[in-house]
Amino acid sequence: MTFNSQTIIPEIRAEFNTLIEFVTNEQAHTATADQIERGLFRRLLCLGAKLLTLFFVMRSQASSREPLHTKDGQQLPYQRESKRNYLSIFGKIAIWRPYFYQSGVGGACPLDAGLSLGQDSYSDFVREVCEYLGVYGIYHKTTEFLERLLDLRLSTRVIQQVIASDAADIEIYYAQKPAPAPDEEAEVLVIQADGKGVPIILEQPTKQAIRLGKGQKRGHKKEAVVTTAYTITATPRTPQEVVASYFDLESQDADSSAESRPSPQNKHIWATLDGKDAALDRLAKQVVSRDGPHIQHRVTLCDGCEALQTRLSTRFLDFTQILDFIHANEYLWDVATALLGEANEQRHPWMVEHTTQLLTGQTAQLIDEFRIRAQAPQTTAAQRKQLRKTAGYFERNLPHMDYHVYLANGWPIASGVIEGACRHFVKDRCELSGMRWTRDGAEHLLRLRAIAENDDWDAYHSFRKRQRHMRLYQCPFPESETLEMQALAA
Repeated sequence: MTFNSQTIIPEIRAEFNTLIEFVTNEQAHTATADQIERGLFRRLLCLGAKLLTLFFVMRSQASSREPLHTKDGQQLPYQRESKRNYLSIFGKIAIWRPYFYQSGVGGACPLDAGLSLGQDSYSDFVREVCEYLGVYGIYHKTTEFLERLLDLRLSTRVIQQVIASDAADIEIYYAQKPAPAPDEEAEVLVIQADGKGVPIILEQPTKQAIRLGKGQKRGHKKEAVVTTAYTITATPRTPQEVVASYFDLESQDADSSAESRPSPQNKHIWATLDGKDAALDRLAKQVVSRDGPHIQHRVTLCDGCEALQTRLSTRFLDFTQILDFIHANEYLWDVATALLGEANEQRHPWMVEHTTQLLTGQTAQLIDEFRIRAQAPQTTAAQRKQLRKTAGYFERNLPHMDYHVYLANGWPIASGVIEGACRHFVKDRCELSGMRWTRDGAEHLLRLRAIAENDDWDAYHSFRKRQRHMRLYQCPFPESETLEMQALAA
């Protein structure tokens, strides 16, 4: 063996004494806090590497070298000490462990199972740090951060491979995860769906032109369908309260509405590039698992995308589908701008009046008003086009615009949760300047991003390590959480 515990322990003690000397010597009396902090951090990384090496040496020394008996009755004699590299948060460490081999039978290193090592050299700690940074930031910045802080040199390709590998068990994890307990849920079950384009690299690129022509692109966008499910407490409101809150009017109604607004419970977000049907199939499973007597109302919120509206109506028959009020109101803003212009001081009062009509069940009257206005001689062509466009949009969505009823029932009428998810969950990570993805690369990232956003990070990685252990070693996972808890509590 390359290392021996009897030689490493004195080195560790000497290193620890060096740490004490570093913060107490004469130079420390005039050092800045930053100098000492940075110096300590680097020395602690070195000390951590030696301590981790000691751990591996002690585990190897305690391992039996007696012939290994396989499950099928074969016997593997001890052959030699075998080395494998382990890239830890403290740097690269060599692990020497007993290797057993028999010609015609094969070889094995049983200590790998005892340590629950993966197939590659990257520690689970390093993997999780890479993945968490990669989920929220671009990959080359992740590699720069790791090198700058920890002196770990990893390529962006390694980051991609680690994310792809560790995203493999996410569907299995959610399939076995119990639904929230009824006493942790509210009475209104809300589901939402929307789409957001992700720039995808063309899988079979043609010969690259030196200069692209007008309208040509080196890639294309593929829709990521984002879904969410949550429960919320029914909170009846009046149209006037919503108008006061939306237009930030100074009124008691606006203040009371904001203070009493409930928060979503057990929000679950997901995004996939597998298409609308696959996304809604998965959402349907979520609904089945969370439904029950404690759910009193079922609501679907959606914008005006007909393809999604049709699929939601077909799959979720006992849900009331609501057209997102914000999308509907944007059409009113477009009419107000077309008729009055953006700078006209009458635009705001016009919007308050017509939004009140929208929320008080007078959408049909708005449609008639806009169609009549579109036929008036003084109406310009641009105004006529916008009036007819908004009237047509309202008319098509009229069955989903009974806002006065929804408000009286205490249901949400705006899809802010899914709009925020599309923007934050997909756009803010996948549509940064110059960014393009392979389809699989984007899918893997979105799955791990869902794990982070759904507050399942620690639980999932614990599950993932057990799944990997069973695949590689077909034996129970070594339970070591108590050691980790002891270290954290010390």
